[in-house]
Amino acid sequence: MKITVAHSPDADDAFMFYALARGKIDTGGIRFEHTLQDIQKCNEDALKRKFDVTAISFAAYPQAAKDYLLMTSGTSMGEKNYGPLLVAKRSIPLEEVARQSIAIPGRQTTAALLLKRAFPEAKNLKVYPFDQIMKAVLQNEAEIGLIIHEGQLTYAKTGLVEIFNFGWWWWEREKLPLPLGGNVIAKGLEPALRKKINRLLKQSIQYALDHREEALDYALQFARGLDPEVADRFVGMYVNERTLDYGPDGKMAIEKLLGIKPEFVT
Repeated sequence: MKITVAHSPDADDAFMFYALARGKIDTGGIRFEHTLQDIQKCNEDALKRKFDVTAISFAAYPQAAKDYLLMTSGTSMGEKNYGPLLVAKRSIPLEEVARQSIAIPGRQTTAALLLKRAFPEAKNLKVYPFDQIMKAVLQNEAEIGLIIHEGQLTYAKTGLVEIFNFGWWWWEREKLPLPLGGNVIAKGLEPALRKKINRLLKQSIQYALDHREEALDYALQFARGLDPEVADRFVGMYVNERTLDYGPDGKMAIEKLLGIKPEFVT
Protein backbone atom coordinates (compact mmCIF):
# COMPACT_ATOMS: atom_id res chain seq x y z
CA MET A 1 0.00 0.00 0.00
CA LYS A 2 1.24 3.48 -0.89
CA ILE A 3 0.85 6.41 1.50
CA THR A 4 1.66 9.90 0.23
CA VAL A 5 3.59 12.16 2.59
CA ALA A 6 4.52 15.84 2.28
CA HIS A 7 6.92 17.80 4.45
CA SER A 8 9.32 20.69 4.14
CA PRO A 9 12.89 20.25 2.83
CA ASP A 10 14.59 21.27 6.05
CA ALA A 11 16.87 19.38 8.39
CA ASP A 12 14.45 18.71 11.24
CA ASP A 13 11.73 17.21 9.03
CA ALA A 14 14.30 15.12 7.17
CA PHE A 15 15.66 13.90 10.50
CA MET A 16 12.16 12.88 11.67
CA PHE A 17 11.28 11.02 8.48
CA TYR A 18 14.72 9.44 7.93
CA ALA A 19 13.79 5.93 9.08
CA LEU A 20 10.64 5.89 6.93
CA ALA A 21 12.37 7.38 3.89
CA ARG A 22 15.28 4.95 4.02
CA GLY A 23 13.55 1.76 5.14
CA LYS A 24 15.14 1.62 8.56
CA ILE A 25 12.01 0.32 10.28
CA ASP A 26 9.47 -2.35 9.35
CA THR A 27 6.43 -0.61 7.88
CA GLY A 28 4.35 -3.76 7.53
CA GLY A 29 3.97 -3.43 3.78
CA ILE A 30 3.25 0.30 3.69
CA ARG A 31 5.31 2.24 1.15
CA PHE A 32 5.72 5.93 1.88
CA GLU A 33 6.02 8.28 -1.11
CA HIS A 34 7.66 11.51 0.06
CA THR A 35 7.15 14.96 -1.48
CA LEU A 36 9.42 17.72 -0.18
CA GLN A 37 8.02 21.23 -0.50
CA ASP A 38 7.83 24.60 1.23
CA ILE A 39 5.68 24.61 4.38
CA GLN A 40 3.29 27.17 2.88
CA LYS A 41 2.72 24.77 -0.05
CA CYS A 42 2.06 21.99 2.47
CA ASN A 43 -0.53 24.22 4.13
CA GLU A 44 -2.21 24.99 0.82
CA ASP A 45 -2.25 21.34 -0.23
CA ALA A 46 -3.73 20.31 3.12
CA LEU A 47 -6.78 22.43 2.29
CA LYS A 48 -7.10 20.42 -0.93
CA ARG A 49 -6.65 17.11 0.93
CA LYS A 50 -3.86 16.28 -1.52
CA PHE A 51 -1.71 14.03 0.71
CA ASP A 52 -2.46 11.21 3.12
CA VAL A 53 0.03 12.63 5.63
CA THR A 54 1.41 16.14 5.61
CA ALA A 55 3.35 18.59 7.70
CA ILE A 56 1.21 21.60 8.55
CA SER A 57 1.55 24.93 10.31
CA PHE A 58 -0.69 25.06 13.36
CA ALA A 59 -2.08 28.32 12.00
CA ALA A 60 -3.48 26.35 9.03
CA TYR A 61 -4.76 23.42 11.08
CA PRO A 62 -8.26 24.79 11.89
CA GLN A 63 -9.06 25.09 8.17
CA ALA A 64 -7.83 21.56 7.48
CA ALA A 65 -9.35 19.95 10.58
CA LYS A 66 -12.45 18.74 8.74
CA ASP A 67 -10.25 16.44 6.64
CA TYR A 68 -7.27 15.69 8.91
CA LEU A 69 -6.40 14.55 12.42
CA LEU A 70 -3.26 15.65 14.22
CA MET A 71 -0.76 12.85 14.69
CA THR A 72 0.47 12.37 18.23
CA SER A 73 4.13 12.70 17.24
CA GLY A 74 6.07 15.00 14.96
CA THR A 75 5.46 18.44 16.40
CA SER A 76 7.94 21.29 16.21
CA MET A 77 7.68 23.63 19.17
CA GLY A 78 9.65 26.67 20.17
CA GLU A 79 10.65 27.12 23.76
CA LYS A 80 11.06 30.21 25.91
CA ASN A 81 14.37 31.22 24.34
CA TYR A 82 13.72 30.41 20.69
CA GLY A 83 11.14 30.54 17.93
CA PRO A 84 10.51 32.63 14.79
CA LEU A 85 12.42 35.91 14.66
CA LEU A 86 12.11 39.34 13.12
CA VAL A 87 15.44 40.47 11.67
CA ALA A 88 16.62 43.53 9.76
CA LYS A 89 19.76 45.23 8.46
CA ARG A 90 19.50 47.81 11.24
CA SER A 91 18.01 48.08 14.67
CA ILE A 92 14.35 49.13 14.38
CA PRO A 93 12.35 50.25 17.45
CA LEU A 94 9.38 48.00 18.12
CA GLU A 95 6.96 50.89 17.80
CA GLU A 96 8.12 51.31 14.19
CA VAL A 97 7.88 47.65 13.13
CA ALA A 98 4.27 47.82 11.93
CA ARG A 99 5.13 50.64 9.52
CA GLN A 100 7.85 48.64 7.73
CA SER A 101 7.63 46.22 4.83
CA ILE A 102 7.97 42.69 6.20
CA ALA A 103 8.95 39.55 4.27
CA ILE A 104 7.00 36.55 5.57
CA PRO A 105 7.16 32.80 4.80
CA GLY A 106 3.47 32.45 3.90
CA ARG A 107 0.21 33.89 5.21
CA GLN A 108 -0.90 30.55 6.66
CA THR A 109 2.28 29.92 8.62
CA THR A 110 2.22 30.06 12.40
CA ALA A 111 4.96 32.67 12.25
CA ALA A 112 2.63 34.95 10.26
CA LEU A 113 -0.15 34.36 12.79
CA LEU A 114 2.21 35.35 15.61
CA LEU A 115 3.22 38.47 13.70
CA LYS A 116 -0.43 39.44 13.37
CA ARG A 117 -0.96 38.91 17.10
CA ALA A 118 2.11 40.84 18.21
CA PHE A 119 1.95 43.60 15.58
CA PRO A 120 -1.70 43.78 14.45
CA GLU A 121 -1.15 47.01 12.53
CA ALA A 122 1.52 45.50 10.27
CA LYS A 123 -0.05 45.43 6.80
CA ASN A 124 2.81 45.70 4.29
CA LEU A 125 3.55 41.99 4.10
CA LYS A 126 5.43 40.33 1.24
CA VAL A 127 5.37 36.56 0.84
CA TYR A 128 8.62 34.72 0.02
CA PRO A 129 9.77 31.10 0.24
CA PHE A 130 11.12 30.69 3.76
CA ASP A 131 14.71 30.26 2.55
CA GLN A 132 14.62 33.51 0.53
CA ILE A 133 13.56 35.87 3.30
CA MET A 134 17.01 36.91 4.53
CA LYS A 135 18.07 37.53 0.94
CA ALA A 136 15.02 39.75 0.43
CA VAL A 137 16.03 41.88 3.41
CA LEU A 138 19.68 42.04 2.39
CA GLN A 139 18.66 43.16 -1.11
CA ASN A 140 16.33 45.84 0.30
CA GLU A 141 13.17 44.18 -1.02
CA ALA A 142 11.80 44.33 2.54
CA GLU A 143 12.87 46.21 5.65
CA ILE A 144 12.23 43.30 8.00
CA GLY A 145 12.28 39.53 7.61
CA LEU A 146 10.22 37.00 9.54
CA ILE A 147 12.51 33.98 9.66
CA ILE A 148 11.82 30.36 10.52
CA HIS A 149 13.76 27.08 10.29
CA GLU A 150 17.57 27.25 10.15
CA GLY A 151 17.60 30.99 9.57
CA GLN A 152 17.12 31.39 13.31
CA LEU A 153 20.71 30.20 13.75
CA THR A 154 22.39 31.69 10.69
CA TYR A 155 21.02 35.23 10.30
CA ALA A 156 23.83 36.86 12.29
CA LYS A 157 26.45 35.60 9.83
CA THR A 158 24.76 37.63 7.10
CA GLY A 159 25.00 40.84 9.12
CA LEU A 160 21.31 40.96 10.02
CA VAL A 161 20.25 41.85 13.56
CA GLU A 162 17.44 40.50 15.69
CA ILE A 163 14.52 42.82 16.38
CA PHE A 164 11.98 40.53 18.01
CA ASN A 165 11.91 36.95 19.32
CA PHE A 166 8.48 35.31 19.21
CA GLY A 167 9.62 32.48 21.46
CA TRP A 168 10.29 34.92 24.29
CA TRP A 169 7.13 36.90 23.52
CA TRP A 170 4.91 33.81 23.71
CA TRP A 171 6.60 32.50 26.86
CA GLU A 172 6.19 35.79 28.68
CA ARG A 173 2.47 35.80 27.82
CA GLU A 174 1.55 32.13 28.27
CA LYS A 175 4.40 30.31 30.07
CA LEU A 176 3.93 27.51 27.54
CA PRO A 177 5.94 26.08 24.63
CA LEU A 178 5.26 27.73 21.27
CA PRO A 179 3.44 25.35 18.87
CA LEU A 180 4.69 25.99 15.35
CA GLY A 181 3.86 22.93 13.27
CA GLY A 182 2.86 19.30 13.35
CA ASN A 183 1.86 16.41 11.13
CA VAL A 184 -1.68 15.45 10.18
CA ILE A 185 -3.24 12.35 8.67
CA ALA A 186 -6.31 12.12 6.47
CA LYS A 187 -9.58 11.22 8.17
CA GLY A 188 -10.52 9.33 5.01
CA LEU A 189 -8.07 6.54 5.83
CA GLU A 190 -9.32 3.57 7.82
CA PRO A 191 -8.97 4.10 11.60
CA ALA A 192 -6.71 1.05 11.99
CA LEU A 193 -4.45 2.33 9.21
CA ARG A 194 -4.32 5.80 10.76
CA LYS A 195 -3.23 4.29 14.07
CA LYS A 196 -0.57 2.19 12.35
CA ILE A 197 0.90 5.15 10.44
CA ASN A 198 0.76 7.27 13.59
CA ARG A 199 2.75 4.59 15.40
CA LEU A 200 5.26 4.32 12.52
CA LEU A 201 5.98 8.05 12.59
CA LYS A 202 6.75 7.86 16.29
CA GLN A 203 9.03 4.88 15.64
CA SER A 204 10.78 6.84 12.88
CA ILE A 205 11.43 9.77 15.21
CA GLN A 206 12.63 7.44 17.98
CA TYR A 207 14.97 5.70 15.52
CA ALA A 208 16.48 9.04 14.52
CA LEU A 209 16.98 10.06 18.15
CA ASP A 210 18.57 6.68 18.91
CA HIS A 211 20.78 6.79 15.77
CA ARG A 212 21.44 10.50 15.81
CA GLU A 213 24.67 10.54 13.80
CA GLU A 214 23.38 8.58 10.80
CA ALA A 215 20.04 10.41 10.82
CA LEU A 216 21.84 13.74 10.99
CA ASP A 217 24.10 12.76 8.07
CA TYR A 218 20.94 12.14 6.04
CA ALA A 219 19.36 15.40 7.22
CA LEU A 220 22.43 17.40 6.19
CA GLN A 221 21.43 16.83 2.56
CA PHE A 222 18.50 19.15 3.21
CA ALA A 223 20.29 21.71 5.40
CA ARG A 224 21.18 24.12 2.57
CA GLY A 225 24.90 24.18 3.31
CA LEU A 226 24.61 24.37 7.08
CA ASP A 227 27.67 23.53 9.11
CA PRO A 228 27.13 20.06 10.67
CA GLU A 229 27.45 21.50 14.17
CA VAL A 230 24.81 24.15 13.46
CA ALA A 231 22.53 21.57 11.84
CA ASP A 232 22.88 19.34 14.90
CA ARG A 233 21.94 22.26 17.13
CA PHE A 234 18.94 23.11 14.95
CA VAL A 235 17.68 19.53 14.92
CA GLY A 236 18.08 19.40 18.70
CA MET A 237 15.90 22.48 19.05
CA TYR A 238 13.00 21.02 17.11
CA VAL A 239 13.32 17.21 17.33
CA ASN A 240 13.36 16.03 20.93
CA GLU A 241 11.24 14.29 23.55
CA ARG A 242 8.40 16.74 22.91
CA THR A 243 8.44 15.68 19.25
CA LEU A 244 7.69 12.13 20.38
CA ASP A 245 4.81 13.27 22.57
CA TYR A 246 3.19 16.70 22.84
CA GLY A 247 2.70 16.40 26.57
CA PRO A 248 -0.15 18.13 28.45
CA ASP A 249 1.48 21.56 28.18
CA GLY A 250 2.06 21.12 24.44
CA LYS A 251 -1.61 20.29 23.84
CA MET A 252 -2.66 23.18 26.06
CA ALA A 253 -0.40 25.50 24.05
CA ILE A 254 -2.22 24.59 20.82
CA GLU A 255 -5.55 25.42 22.44
CA LYS A 256 -4.14 28.75 23.64
CA LEU A 257 -2.79 29.59 20.19
CA LEU A 258 -5.83 28.59 18.16
CA GLY A 259 -8.74 28.82 20.57
CA ILE A 260 -9.91 25.32 19.62
CA LYS A 261 -9.33 21.86 21.04
CA PRO A 262 -7.20 19.87 18.57
CA GLU A 263 -8.39 16.44 17.43
CA PHE A 264 -5.72 13.74 17.57
CA VAL A 265 -5.42 10.22 16.19
CA THR A 266 -6.75 7.81 18.82
